[in-house]
Amino acid sequence: MTKIWDAIVIGGGAAGLFCAGVAGQLGKKILVLDHAPVLGEKIRISGGGRCNFTNLHSSPANFLSLNPHFVKSALARYPSAEFIKLVTAYGINYHEKHQGQLFCDDSAKQIIEMLFAECAKGKVTVRHPVAVESIAQESAHWIIHASDGIEKTKSVVMATGGLPVPAIGASAYSLDIAKQFGLQVIEPRPALVPLSFTAETFGNLNDLAGLSVPVRIASGSKGHRYGACRFIEDLLLTHKGLSGPGVLQASSYWVEGEPIHIDWLGAIERPGGFNCDELFNNEENRLKLTETILSSVLPQRLAKAFAEQQNLMGRKWAEVSKKDRQALKELITNWSVKPAGTLGWKKAEVMLGGVDTKEMDGQTMMSRKHQGLYFIGECVDVTGHLGGHNFQWAWASGFACAHAL
Repeated sequence: MTKIWDAIVIGGGAAGLFCAGVAGQLGKKILVLDHAPVLGEKIRISGGGRCNFTNLHSSPANFLSLNPHFVKSALARYPSAEFIKLVTAYGINYHEKHQGQLFCDDSAKQIIEMLFAECAKGKVTVRHPVAVESIAQESAHWIIHASDGIEKTKSVVMATGGLPVPAIGASAYSLDIAKQFGLQVIEPRPALVPLSFTAETFGNLNDLAGLSVPVRIASGSKGHRYGACRFIEDLLLTHKGLSGPGVLQASSYWVEGEPIHIDWLGAIERPGGFNCDELFNNEENRLKLTETILSSVLPQRLAKAFAEQQNLMGRKWAEVSKKDRQALKELITNWSVKPAGTLGWKKAEVMLGGVDTKEMDGQTMMSRKHQGLYFIGECVDVTGHLGGHNFQWAWASGFACAHAL
């Protein structure tokens, strides 16, 4: 232990590698330790293998936290435009896919290679697979007992991510360390995750599986932990329940035992918005079958399912009572259904909850109770919307931490 590191970063994922590279290039002696045989696996599998590495419009409004103001400083100091500059400097071609989401044209591996190149520029030492066995504070320093030896450092940066995708080595280690040093942890749960339904709640899932529909979806409420949301995104019906971008977004706000609300026509773009009454009151539709009218604005399978659910299948519109029309309108424009649960950590993209931001300084990412103990990335109680925002938090929190070091 003759060498004393300026910082040891525990975790070689997006936040950890980026922070290490920036700090190294600022002249600090940095060591990265990770238990995985291959680093950057979550980056590699993200965005269908092309890595949705940031979002053009990333702002504090795109993040959930018990303290929504916490993200402001880091995001302001390192906005998405800065990371885009870095990507461009490395000659990585990218494209915008949807609502500001940026993806690599070629492969997510380019982002991983870029992060390693940044670490190399900063003369960062990266060791893996190495198991960290204990972390202890000793006067002005920290002692790390690892499977390959004992290290001494001025600072420790916890960047081990969250619990999603356990198959690639996800763990709660950062949360365990936070608890070890007396920091509050907001109970984690899966976020950006598909929702499951019982057969009684949604009996015709098998008939509709594979169907994708743009919808307006609402979840949560002002009184809940992270408030309420409303998104216009695609919804995907599966054998197990509901998925697709709209449902993943809603899942972060959903509270067990409560419904989500879907307007199946809410994503139709027309001047002044779509008016369901115009469709239902159109005299030209009087002699058409109910399912035929619905299929003019909905996929045929879904139109048929709604007509069947209201016992209107095969009935001409002129034969449908005002009461039944109103019930059908309510079903289609304000479909309220209670999910049975989520599909869990294996299918979640990110973690909700984590180290309580009240325990941290938003400008430095350091613990308020322990000098030299930092938390960055997904392990913090900051969760982004779908679409590159969680990677942007990794870069921004890593940048803030690196400059604090």
